Amino acid sequence: MTHDGDNGATVTEIRVLEGPNLYFNRPAAKVTLHLPGYLAVGTEQLQALGRTLGVRRSEAGEPNTEARQRFVLRLVERVVRLLVRETGLTRLGVRVRPGTQLDEVIVAFALNSRGRAQAVGDALEPMLRSLLTHAGQGPALSEAAEAIRQQPVGEKVRPMRPKIPVVSVTGTNGKTTTTRLIAHLGMTAGLRTGWSSTDGVLVQGELIASGDYSGPGGARAVLRAPGVQFAVLETARGGMLQKGLGTAYNDVSVVTNVSADHLGLHGIETVDQLAEVKAIITKVTKPDGWVVLNGDDPRVWAMRSNASAKPWCFSIDPDSPSLREALDDHGRGITVMDGDIVLLLPGSSPDRLLAMRDVPVTLAGLSEQNVQNVLAATAAALGAGLPREAVVEGLRSFAPDAKHNPGRMNIYTLPLGGGGRATVILDMAHNEAGLDALLRVADGLRPPGAQLQLGLGTGGDRTDEILVNMGEQAGLHADRVQVVHKAHYLRGRTMENLEGFLRQGLSRAGMTPTASWRNELDGLHGLISACHDGDVLALMTHSDWQQLHTWLLAHGATSDTPATIRRKVTVARGEHEAETELQQLWQDDDAERRIVTAQALRTRFPRDGRVLYELAGTHDSAGHEAEALELYDDALRAGLPEPYHHRALIQKASTLRHLARLDESLGVLDQLLEQYPDNAAVVTFRALTLHDLGRDEEALRSTAGFLVATSADADVARYHRSLSRFTAAI
Repeated sequence: MTHDGDNGATVTEIRVLEGPNLYFNRPAAKVTLHLPGYLAVGTEQLQALGRTLGVRRSEAGEPNTEARQRFVLRLVERVVRLLVRETGLTRLGVRVRPGTQLDEVIVAFALNSRGRAQAVGDALEPMLRSLLTHAGQGPALSEAAEAIRQQPVGEKVRPMRPKIPVVSVTGTNGKTTTTRLIAHLGMTAGLRTGWSSTDGVLVQGELIASGDYSGPGGARAVLRAPGVQFAVLETARGGMLQKGLGTAYNDVSVVTNVSADHLGLHGIETVDQLAEVKAIITKVTKPDGWVVLNGDDPRVWAMRSNASAKPWCFSIDPDSPSLREALDDHGRGITVMDGDIVLLLPGSSPDRLLAMRDVPVTLAGLSEQNVQNVLAATAAALGAGLPREAVVEGLRSFAPDAKHNPGRMNIYTLPLGGGGRATVILDMAHNEAGLDALLRVADGLRPPGAQLQLGLGTGGDRTDEILVNMGEQAGLHADRVQVVHKAHYLRGRTMENLEGFLRQGLSRAGMTPTASWRNELDGLHGLISACHDGDVLALMTHSDWQQLHTWLLAHGATSDTPATIRRKVTVARGEHEAETELQQLWQDDDAERRIVTAQALRTRFPRDGRVLYELAGTHDSAGHEAEALELYDDALRAGLPEPYHHRALIQKASTLRHLARLDESLGVLDQLLEQYPDNAAVVTFRALTLHDLGRDEEALRSTAGFLVATSADADVARYHRSLSRFTAAI
């Protein structure tokens, strides 16, 4: 039996939650209790205490078990209710939860007085000790109640009640981009717009307070800024857990997604618990407002069941059941259909807003994460009452650059020594989902034959498991990895400890990092020193983003425009930016008109190897062999990816033959035959050149030999030995 006052019952934290929170939709006090004595005391004694206090279902369970913990939760709830009732309050909401340890209990009660909350918290510790010591006998309850009554009530705690439209945004990934985009749409609509995020508080794009303002302080700063007509509030888990929301309600709430991140902090150990925290903003949305939920994330979509407003589902899958469920519930949907952003309303035909390719922040549709962010932001803006035409205009003008979305998928072209160029991506990919999004974008920008080089690093407030998983992700998808540390975000770890877990994950994928850097700028230098022409360098960055951005621009880098990004995506797919026009070129039966069309393409792409190659072909097919030959050489010098490189050589060799430069033609074809011995076109063109040289026996021998060696015909297979012998004897 434990009666030691220091070990029996201790209040470890008293926290006032100033707005809607995990426990109530109004201000509350949260008290964290350490109760080892209650977990260890004898079963009979605790059951007797429970009966004395009127606790129902008085089976106390064995000491130090989960059953005992559940009984203690009920007992503590009863004690708090009796205590506050003794002070004269008759209606009080009380919630209790288990803490992170077996003997930890969290009790929350709805109070709007800071002084009264503190007084109740202060009174709980001596009262719980006394109850345990005296088995419920004695004056513990009345004394504690009297102590509370003697304390001043203190200031009232009241969350702000905004008079302007408010959009609250939360989620594990994408909330900053979504917040910025909604704010941009508000400004495009002509409203004086303020927003808060992890980067600070901004009004009309002007920074008025720097720092992490994703909590209630950011909400207050935005709503108190002079003249603000529209507010967008990024709402992070930390602020909701430690202080509650900054506003009593919102007009629209947005939840982007929920995945494993920051687990093990503030009592949140699982993704399901994290989802419960994120759902807070959906419970205070005005009944005539909208809760915008990710229909592709089951935990997010489940939030609609306790939400206070109608659901607006966003999903990248137009056949998602969540979209049908939203419409059946008199809600709305938004999705991508035939490449267009489409609104779905009950009983109405799909309403197309604009093509997704015309929304720059999606990176030509490459960034699935930003496609989701765009759908969420569009729904939120329309749900908040912004005009449709302003929303469409704003989607067209919001770019993934330093002005609109700093630190999130910012893409640059960096010149290298020797005339080459590399693509650099700076992004705050801080967890598994963020890293996956970054790797997908980087891979989608990588041209054939180039490498994806990753600067891997994150904050120390991730679990060991998450760090290992991120290392494995990097090893599976990047060609080379360098570790890049963030000294300001070690959060209690050492660089060696954090890197050890990243290396453990990399080793699972059979990779070892080629270098390790203590800061992001050194990491950028390290990535650049190891890259080659065409490589994609992806660097996970945080607070040093501005330094990296400034350095890149000072060293000749340019921020990629939407057109540049589209071109890079097209090249990475093995296509050309003008692929459709190049295909249509050869559908024209007029040879001279084809030349004119191809020459116009050359004017647009003067040093493009593929365009020069097609232009050479138009001259060739029109019988202008001399001009064609010069253009083939220009195309080869400009650089041609496969398969166009070897095709240009084949066509050059054929043109040389037509110009009676037979030895040169044969030289090109002999070289091609060494590189492509199983290419039937090379063998055939070579045979034609041999024929023109009067070497018919060699032409027949090489052609027949190739046919025998490569044919899948059943009769050729039957007579393969004989045909091989006869062919060799030619």
